[in-house]
Amino acid sequence: MRILFVFGTRPEAIKLFPLIHVARLRRDWTALVCVTAQHRSMLDQVLSLSGIVPDFDLNVMKPNQDLGGLTAACLTGIQGVVRQVKPDIVVVQGDTTTAFAGALAAFYEKVAVAHVEAGLRSGNMQAPWPEEANRKLVAAITDIHLAPTAAARQALLAEGVDAAAIHVTGNTVVDALLWMRERLAETAFQVPGLAETPKGKRMILVTTHRRENFDGGIKRIAQAIARLSARDDVEIVFPVHLNPNVRGPVQDVLSSRANVHLLEPQDYLPFVQLMSRATLIITDSGGVQEEAPVFGVPVLVTRETTERRESIEAGTAKLVGSDEDLIVTTASTLLDKPQAYAAMSRKHSAFGDGRAAERIIGILQAWRDART
Repeated sequence: MRILFVFGTRPEAIKLFPLIHVARLRRDWTALVCVTAQHRSMLDQVLSLSGIVPDFDLNVMKPNQDLGGLTAACLTGIQGVVRQVKPDIVVVQGDTTTAFAGALAAFYEKVAVAHVEAGLRSGNMQAPWPEEANRKLVAAITDIHLAPTAAARQALLAEGVDAAAIHVTGNTVVDALLWMRERLAETAFQVPGLAETPKGKRMILVTTHRRENFDGGIKRIAQAIARLSARDDVEIVFPVHLNPNVRGPVQDVLSSRANVHLLEPQDYLPFVQLMSRATLIITDSGGVQEEAPVFGVPVLVTRETTERRESIEAGTAKLVGSDEDLIVTTASTLLDKPQAYAAMSRKHSAFGDGRAAERIIGILQAWRDART
């Protein structure tokens, strides 16, 4: 079987490299990789770490490129690769512009589409934007829906997707995280520029990057972090996204705080280490909502809604939006009340057991066998 993996961002690379590793063990498969480099430097970090060398690198990004230009560049480039490769199936992941364009390019060439992490829904087309729309558009032209959880399967069924085309696999992010944790255990790795957390202090890890927080939300989140930094029992680590809509407010509010460490965006391996060391994580990242429970670290989600409801329902995460007071009071409760912290910090992953890649490869093989 000829299979083409298409991705372009760091989260996609993280969630697809375990699948590519397993696929390339199949002697009767040709597993090819096409990257758009929608996230150039962050993508390259994961490719290097995971040992994935792309067969096709479209390098689509240009200065000041808008979503329309990015979509057009991805679609045209991927369609050319699909025509050249003539795969049996194209595999896309998640909710990015690359995933949407990859699925559409395959559809235009009458090639089957497998969607990894299918069925996530926030119920709000504006949040996350444009990711919620991307997921629904990909679902409309997907042949094999690889849903990470039973809830994702139910969301697809509610939209009329054929039950026979939906497979619950677990999320490959857990596979990736466990693989990275083994790498950390094998080395005396240290996050560049950051010493160990001082004795008697607890680390709060913060990230933010969502577009829906650009209109004042980033500043409110930063102000909440400033108030938490007034505590003498915490050290706050904040890898700051490169987008100026994030950097500006964060630097303005937090650059003078002695116990707030504003770092450059971290490679995946040091970020995994930071998650494992954290007492609490405050984030608007979808991936972190899936990863942190593996380490037993509570997550405060600075969004109004999430397509990863399983973490909320499992009690390992709480929605706090960009409400400054709510962020501070919720974080303070977890830091001050051991019982509240214990309720959220139990190690539990609602997103899988680390064997999702194996299941997906088995599903794709069964699909191929049924066609021959």
